[in-house]
Amino acid sequence: MSESHVLLEVIATTVADARLAAQAGADRLELITGMGEGGLTPSLGLIEAVTAAVDIPVNVIVRPHSRSFVFDDDDFAVMLRDVRAVAAAGASGVVIGMLTPDGEIDREGLARAIDAADGLAITFHRAFDETRDLHEALDVLLGFDAVTNVLTSGGKPSVLQAEEMIRTLLQQAAGSHCTVLAGAGLTVDALAGFVQSTRVKAVHFGSGVRIDGNGLAPLDPQKIARVRAALEAT
Repeated sequence: MSESHVLLEVIATTVADARLAAQAGADRLELITGMGEGGLTPSLGLIEAVTAAVDIPVNVIVRPHSRSFVFDDDDFAVMLRDVRAVAAAGASGVVIGMLTPDGEIDREGLARAIDAADGLAITFHRAFDETRDLHEALDVLLGFDAVTNVLTSGGKPSVLQAEEMIRTLLQQAAGSHCTVLAGAGLTVDALAGFVQSTRVKAVHFGSGVRIDGNGLAPLDPQKIARVRAALEAT
């Protein structure tokens, strides 16, 4: 991948999604179920089918429920089993996130998940945006070599409202093993300006590349192709 290439990650919820996204130019998939709940752990059958169906990397979310990002011991028992299953199913990475009750990264929980992932790359998801201090939280994540991506909207409902924060997070992560993956609220039309303004190297699309912008609708391959073209042009 060239130095100027901006990585495009697309959310997939079905095998059809995965095939469409790969054909239309996605570089990587985030596989989830429960789009309406912000993404939950997909079934083992779906993980195996998607990894078999596409040649691009597949990162799988492990999130047992959508109540909060603060998990109890039983939640962790479930998550660690799921992380091991994701690794065994041939996925490229695990997407996970856990917080303490006072809004900090749950370092102990993250360390346990990394151990269970057995070398798979870890993306820390938008639980990051609910931390008390994004720069402090990124500092914690930079201390974990296994965390190769942090998905963030810069603490705002839409990343388009957080260009300055994204720029400062990119500066903080510069030269590290961790990529700032900008997502939530990105649209095809706003993308080029956002990338030029922030100089972000990786973007994440969900509803923005679906039919009518509806998270529960199928992917729109034309939108993905337009995003790919916009990224190539920036």
